[in-house]
Amino acid sequence: MVLPGSCHAAFTVLRQIESVVVLEQLGSSLFDTALQMVVKDRSVNATYTDVSEKDSQQKFMTDFFLIYNLIIGLTPILPAMLLARLGDRGWRRAPIMLPLSGYLLSRLALLLVVLFRLPLEVMYGAGVVFGLSGGFCAYWPGVMTLASLGSTAKDRSKVLMRVELLYGAAGLVGSLVSGHLFLLYSSSTQHGSILLSVSTLLHLLCLLHSITLLQVKPVPIPEPEDACDLLPQAPGGVPVEAPVGRNMVNVALLFVAAMLYVSAVAGAMEILGPFVLKEPLSWSATQVGYGNAAGCTIFLTSFLGVMVFRRYISDTSLILIGMLSFASGIYFMSFVTATYMFYLARSLTLFALIPMPTIRSLLSQQVPASSCGTALTSLQLALKFASLAYLPAFTKIYQQTLGWFPGFVFTLSSIITVLGMIPICVIGCRSPKRQRNETIQED
Repeated sequence: MVLPGSCHAAFTVLRQIESVVVLEQLGSSLFDTALQMVVKDRSVNATYTDVSEKDSQQKFMTDFFLIYNLIIGLTPILPAMLLARLGDRGWRRAPIMLPLSGYLLSRLALLLVVLFRLPLEVMYGAGVVFGLSGGFCAYWPGVMTLASLGSTAKDRSKVLMRVELLYGAAGLVGSLVSGHLFLLYSSSTQHGSILLSVSTLLHLLCLLHSITLLQVKPVPIPEPEDACDLLPQAPGGVPVEAPVGRNMVNVALLFVAAMLYVSAVAGAMEILGPFVLKEPLSWSATQVGYGNAAGCTIFLTSFLGVMVFRRYISDTSLILIGMLSFASGIYFMSFVTATYMFYLARSLTLFALIPMPTIRSLLSQQVPASSCGTALTSLQLALKFASLAYLPAFTKIYQQTLGWFPGFVFTLSSIITVLGMIPICVIGCRSPKRQRNETIQED
C-alpha cells in the first residue's frame, strides 16, 4: 500500500513545471561553462593591431559574446509573441516545448564545434536557431505562466520564488561539476566534449519530459477577470485590497525599473565572464565553474530573503532591498584583483534576484488569466529591446577602459541600479496616498 502511494506522489512531482526547470538548468549550467572555456581557447590566436596580445584575447571574447548575445536576444522577439498568444489560447505547453527544442539544438551545435574543430562562428547560426524557437524569451514566461496559473494571487510571489529557488539550486549543482567535467577527455576527444555530451543528454531528457509528462493544471479557485491594482502588500504578508481597474502609471514605472535593473545586471554579467579569465584572476575551467556556482547561490539566498522579509515589509521594499544588494556587490567588483575578493563581492549580492520575480508577480496580478502569458512575455520583450543599448554599450566601454580601469563597467552598473530604484520609490510613495484617498471616498 505504501509503495503505490509513494510512486503516485513521485509521479505527481514529475508532472510539475519544477521538474522541467531543474533538468533544463542542469544542462544549461554545463553549457555555460563549456561555451566560456571554448571561447577562451579559441581566443589564444586572436590578434588586433591596435591593442596588446592580452587585450586582443579580451576583445575577441567580448566581441563574440556581444554578437552571440544580441542574436539570441533579438531573434526570439516575434516567435516569443506568437508562442505567448498560442499559450493564452490554451496551448500552455507550446511556449515551453518549442524553446526546449532550440536549447537542445544549440547545445548539440557546440558539441559538434568541439568534436570536429568547426569555426566558432557556427555558434552564431546555432543562436539563430535557438532564437527562432522562442529561446529564453518564450521559455521563461511560459514557465512563470504555468506556475502563476497553478497558484492563487496570495501565494503567487512565493510560488514564483520557489521556481527561482529550484532554478538556482540546479544551476549551483551543475556549475560545481561543470569545470571538472570540462577537463575530462580521452585521446580521441577534445576538452569539453564529455561536458557537452552530458549537457545535450540532459536537454534531450528535458524535452521528452515536457512532451510526455508535463501537466497544465490551473488552480480550481477562479481568479477575477478584472485586473487588480498594483499595490504592495501590507507588512505581515496580508494583501492590500485593490480598487477596480488598472493603475497604468504604476505598471509603466515597474517596466522602467525592470529595464534599468536588468540592463545593469545583464550588462555587468556579460563582462564578468571575460573579466575573470584575464589577469590578475586568470581562472581555470574549475574556477569558472565555482564562480558560476557562487552566482547560483544567490537564487537560494534571495528565496530565503523573500520568505523572511515578506512577513514584515511591502513588495516595493523587497525590490529595493534586492537592488541595493546588487548595487553594493557589483560596485565592490570594480576593485577585485584576487579570487577571494571576487567571492566577497558576490556575497554582497545575496538578495540580487528578489526584484525581478517580485515585479513579475505584481504584473501577473494586473491582467486576467487569459492574458497572463502575453503580459509576462511583453515584459520579457521590453527587456530584450533594452539589450540593443546596454550590450554594445557595456562591451565597448569595457574594451576602451581595459588599460586604465577594467572594473569601470561594474561601477557604471551600480549607478544604473541606483537609478532603477527611483521608480520603485515613487510607487511606494504613491500607494499610501492612493489608499488614503480611497478611504476618504468610501467614508
